[in-house]
Amino acid sequence: MTGPPSAENGRRSTRHLRALAAAVLAVAALVAAANAGPARASDDNRPAQQAVAPR
Repeated sequence: MTGPPSAENGRRSTRHLRALAAAVLAVAALVAAANAGPARASDDNRPAQQAVAPR
């Protein structure tokens, strides 16, 4: 039988398209998070104060 495909066989369902969109969004979020890098330190060049405990 040749002819136009039915709606079931010819098109992807909305459920599959939503799952694909969610997967693409998740991958994009992971790539963006991986490229974010660590936070920068402050530009203050002074050494940190160390507390000395009394004896």
